[in-house]
Amino acid sequence: MKISTRLLFDRASSQMSTVQNKLTQTQAQLAQGKQIINASDSPNQAATIQRLKSILNRQESYQSSLNTVKARLEGEDSTLRSVSDLLVRAKEVAVQGANDTLSAGDRKALATEMQAVRDQMLSLANTKDSNGNYLFSGSRVKQAAFVETPNGSPEYRGDQTRMNVRVGEQRSIPMNRTGTDAFVPVPRVDTDGTSVGVSFFKVMDDLVAGLSGSKGADIRRGVGELDTLQGGLSLARAEIGTNLNVVDQQTSVIEDTTLNLKSTLSSFEDLDYASAITKMNQQMLSLEAAQASFAKVSQLNLFNYIK
Repeated sequence: MKISTRLLFDRASSQMSTVQNKLTQTQAQLAQGKQIINASDSPNQAATIQRLKSILNRQESYQSSLNTVKARLEGEDSTLRSVSDLLVRAKEVAVQGANDTLSAGDRKALATEMQAVRDQMLSLANTKDSNGNYLFSGSRVKQAAFVETPNGSPEYRGDQTRMNVRVGEQRSIPMNRTGTDAFVPVPRVDTDGTSVGVSFFKVMDDLVAGLSGSKGADIRRGVGELDTLQGGLSLARAEIGTNLNVVDQQTSVIEDTTLNLKSTLSSFEDLDYASAITKMNQQMLSLEAAQASFAKVSQLNLFNYIK
């Protein structure tokens, strides 16, 4: 009888302790709004939650990269659009200067305007982004793309590096154009019949010189070369537009992926309050029953004997 009474006591005590622990667990879940309080509560579920959070963090990183790339591309496009507008004006001035009825004085006045247009283009070619990095210097972002030289036209001082940014698990996007990609050189036939590449700003400087010196042939050549410069800008802007479309598409993919991941994570991590409250009420009733059972067992005569 001593053993039977002790078994009753131990069982009642264990049952009450178990119910109390479950109630404490449920109350902690309600306080934090989470299904898992400690990883040991459900190791597999906890591991799944951590894996989903890791994937979500990568998606957020990709989205941040996309925002950076988009801002960079929009800055490049805005700059090149302004250069394109200046090229339109430069051609108007050059065509006007090619008119044989103009005097040398008239052409010098046009040369002054052409010089101003050229200087504005050079300033735009050395545009910086919000972080103070030059847009068209390749990877040499702290180096001005085009630098004036003492005895010639501005020279390109950047490099030819195209920087790619990872914006997905298996997706990268180029985020820059080098100076020579945007401000393309043009082919020119030299006096000996060979074709040589002439830089963007050399074309502009030769036009200024042609207008200043009233050299009709040089001016007319420059009119044609301006079309080539404009074509190079158009190609660069078309590429930027394509890349911006890719950014928008990838942004939509990231947003959809993030939404699905958050929904899945919520199903593993977030607490169903209604169900948890119902469970807590049931556990409280069970605890009351266990306490009542324990009290009855404690009052048995043989229990007193055991003590």
